[in-house]
Amino acid sequence: MKLFPLLILIFLFCAPLSSLSQDVTTVNLLFTNDYESAYDPIQAFWKPNIEHIGGVAHIATLIDSLRNLNERTFLFDSGDIFTGTLSKLTKGVLPFELMITMGYDAMCIGNHEFEYGWQTFAEVKSRAPFPVLGANLFYKDTDLPYAQPYTIVEKSGLRIGVIGILGQDAATALIPSNIAGIEVRAPQPIVAEYVNLLKGQVDLIVLLTHQGKTAPMQTNDEDPLVKRDIDADINLAGAVPGIDILLAGHADAGTEKPVIHPTTGTIIMQTYGQGYYLGFLELSFDTDSKTIISHQGQLIPVVSDQLPPHPVISQKLKQYRAQFPDIYQEVGYNAMRLNRKYNEESDLGNLFADVLKEATHSDIGFISPGAIRKDLPAGKLLKRDVLDAFPFTDKVYQIEASGKVIKEILEQSFSLERGLLQVSGLQAAYDLNQPIGQRLLWAKVGNKKLKDDGIYTIGTVEILAQGGDAFKPFAKARTLTILEKTFSAVLLEEISKKSPIQRPTNQRLLHKK
Repeated sequence: MKLFPLLILIFLFCAPLSSLSQDVTTVNLLFTNDYESAYDPIQAFWKPNIEHIGGVAHIATLIDSLRNLNERTFLFDSGDIFTGTLSKLTKGVLPFELMITMGYDAMCIGNHEFEYGWQTFAEVKSRAPFPVLGANLFYKDTDLPYAQPYTIVEKSGLRIGVIGILGQDAATALIPSNIAGIEVRAPQPIVAEYVNLLKGQVDLIVLLTHQGKTAPMQTNDEDPLVKRDIDADINLAGAVPGIDILLAGHADAGTEKPVIHPTTGTIIMQTYGQGYYLGFLELSFDTDSKTIISHQGQLIPVVSDQLPPHPVISQKLKQYRAQFPDIYQEVGYNAMRLNRKYNEESDLGNLFADVLKEATHSDIGFISPGAIRKDLPAGKLLKRDVLDAFPFTDKVYQIEASGKVIKEILEQSFSLERGLLQVSGLQAAYDLNQPIGQRLLWAKVGNKKLKDDGIYTIGTVEILAQGGDAFKPFAKARTLTILEKTFSAVLLEEISKKSPIQRPTNQRLLHKK
């Protein structure tokens, strides 16, 4: 097989040690998380030595190359395979089709798997030949499991028990009605139950998790200003002895090196998501004593310019894209690149909030930063570009709320738990040095002070109108109108009307430093 420049060093890094004894073998674990249908390479503007990064056909080539090094190589995913235009148009069929070709051994369920409703996911996950795991998911008001809780995968006689869980907080990061028929139970006792069950039956136990703080949806999740912690995974690894490896998702908190729990010794890793890196963990394993002697791990960048696209993956993408030719139609023109940010006001967030305000003829427009999934490039805008930027099924709501409730909404936003709400028609100042719940300094709607007893109309998306994504104060508002069109449809119309798109006005959210 041809060796491309990037892989030469990887081959050296991954090569099994010749000094290993007869009872010691190497086991390679490859892993992804939060892929979210990021199928094409993007410009790596934050990486000085890489021009383009990611791409599903390129990561598939990297996976195959690493598999050729060791027959005991396993491939896992820690959830959120859905999101994106083609995923939505196929109701999740395409993400599974690509994973089938790539040869995944198991995955756990992420919150985005419920984007098209829990009933739809119950059906589409059945097409996967690999286990789709959710040990703590049950049909509501029953003890009937919604998903397979665990599996055992075996290669060359080495057996791995794999458990998957979805975090209870992660389950709030979607439209509440989309998961209404499912109960997400506390993971710890359930994980402990299955670890005890698998002991003695397998050589290693791997836990796949999708929990912790919601990822900062910036193109560059590596930015230290927004990077999340992995405390939830560290705590779970410490509470349940017997977990050898924990491969995490949801926070996109890339672990450049493995994190070792100081008490249980569990090895914890995850990637930054979107397929920009492939997680790699090599274990030196004593098959007699069933112990990990040593390990080494890293996140391998998917340098797409050095990795030829996988032919079968490329062909599948081509076939599915051919079914939806209209998504490649030009719908507008962008005068400049509009970026998204998670903890700051952003140009793209301002544009989307403006559209919501105008479409509903409201006083205020609100959109959560986590709902904005891709930057809009400069120049010609294709329908796909707009749909990928907001790939969800949310309808547009007009609601009304008192100034007091709006202040509660703003205080929740300024906690940064789910990022900074993007706004239109409203200006506010805040101080992050103050305690959570006391960070709002002042707010104006139009040119007038926001009054507690004033009643204001708000244009927003369905997830917020239902009090989802941890913005519970929205549930106190009264629904006035639900537009027949989805926000994606409204966006397409407005971008076409407004083209060429100019940079929106800024300085709407003023941070006291």
